[in-house]
Amino acid sequence: MKQNIYDHPVFFKEYTSLRKSSVTYNDFIEQPAIKSEISTLRDKSILDLGCGTGEFAMYCMENGAAKVVGVDISENMIEQAKRENHHENIEYICMPIEDLALENQKFDIIISSLAVHYIEDYTSLVVKVNDWLKHNGEFIFSTEHPIVTARKEGNNWVKDEDDHKLHWALDHYQEEGKREQHWYIDGVVKYHRTISTLVNTLIENGLVLEKITEPQSIPDGLERMPKLVNEKRRPSFIVMKSRKNK
Repeated sequence: MKQNIYDHPVFFKEYTSLRKSSVTYNDFIEQPAIKSEISTLRDKSILDLGCGTGEFAMYCMENGAAKVVGVDISENMIEQAKRENHHENIEYICMPIEDLALENQKFDIIISSLAVHYIEDYTSLVVKVNDWLKHNGEFIFSTEHPIVTARKEGNNWVKDEDDHKLHWALDHYQEEGKREQHWYIDGVVKYHRTISTLVNTLIENGLVLEKITEPQSIPDGLERMPKLVNEKRRPSFIVMKSRKNK
């Protein structure tokens, strides 16, 4: 059974409230970083793996994309996407990414925003991505940084008696696999992988790595969320861009 935390009523309520605030790590770090790696959207076909409520799909259309196929496991997310980000050239599919089968479809760009760390079989995903890409197509994805997912205990900031952050604790880095944490609800499952696994799996399955980014906040984020200054001490995310050249 694939995990679907986004259809849990408590989680969905809290998560959507956070995203609607537009004052999030996604708004100021992850989305600016992933968008900056796209060569161009004009006239491109896009596959959005983990499309959520469709904001990125609509961004693609607003920037000249020819079509977008958005995929998400969450019925709540897909229903909201169809209501709020409808477009005649966007198709939304409610399905686990792992179960997706797209016959006779090829894409110029495949994007995945903070979904890869929920997928247990990363290798199988990369194999399918390679099959879905056109020649010279781009695969760009973000995931929680391995130094964030590594430690099994969570609570990675070590603080002094006055609650000041002293340093970031790192442990269990080479022990890849399942991690559980509390995020609005108990039992949220993610999968930890080393940077070498993230990179080498791309290379071993026919993709050419072009760029790795460990993004920091845009200036507006530092003004509106001062705590984002801590991204200079340890990055929350990693963004990888690769290309199919065969």
